[in-house]
Amino acid sequence: MVVSDRRRLQGRTLADLARAAAQAGVDRFQVREKDLGGAALLREARDVMAAAAGSGLRVAVNGRPDVARAAGAQGVHLPEQGLPARDVREAFPELEVGVSCHTLEAARRAEEAGAHYVVLGPVFATAGKDRPLGLHALEAAVRAVGVPLLAIGGITPANAASVWGTGVAGVAAIGAFLDAPLHEVVPLLQRPHAPAAP
Repeated sequence: MVVSDRRRLQGRTLADLARAAAQAGVDRFQVREKDLGGAALLREARDVMAAAAGSGLRVAVNGRPDVARAAGAQGVHLPEQGLPARDVREAFPELEVGVSCHTLEAARRAEEAGAHYVVLGPVFATAGKDRPLGLHALEAAVRAVGVPLLAIGGITPANAASVWGTGVAGVAAIGAFLDAPLHEVVPLLQRPHAPAAP
C-alpha cells in the first residue's frame, strides 16, 4: 500500500504517484492528506481515481468516507481514534474499511468492529511515532487477528523480507515509495518468492 504525502512529492502530483503505483503493480493506494478540506481532498481523490482507471489499484481515502464515496474510491481508511468501523460500514456499505492500529488490542477491536483489514505499526523506529512494535509483536498480531494485516513503519527494501516473514498480508509505506522510482522499489518491497522445489 502506497500511503500519500503530497508535500514530499517534489513537484509531482498525487495522480502522478498513483499512475506510477498502478504501473508498478501496487495493490493499494491510500490518499492520506489530513490537512485538506473536503473539497480539495475530493479533487485530489478524483485525480487519483482517474490515474488508476483501468488498473488493479484499489484506492482508499483516509478518514473521510463521504469523500471516498463521492470520488468513487473503493475504500476508506480510518485512524485508530477515528470514526467507528462498524458505523462506517453501515452508512457506506459499498466501501472497504481499513483501520490503522498501534497495538494488538486495537487491532482486535478493529476486527470486532468490522474492519476489512488492519494496518499495524510502527514496526520499526520512524520519526514522530511511538515506540516500534518489532517483528515479534507483529507476528503475534498476525496469529491473533483474523482479518488481513498490513505492516507499516520504517519498512525499507533492506528489512522488507523480515516483515514478510511474520506472515503479514501486505506492507504499507510512505517514504520507502519516495526514495526511488516506484518501478525500481516496488519489487524490492514485495513478498519474496518461495524457492523452487528441487
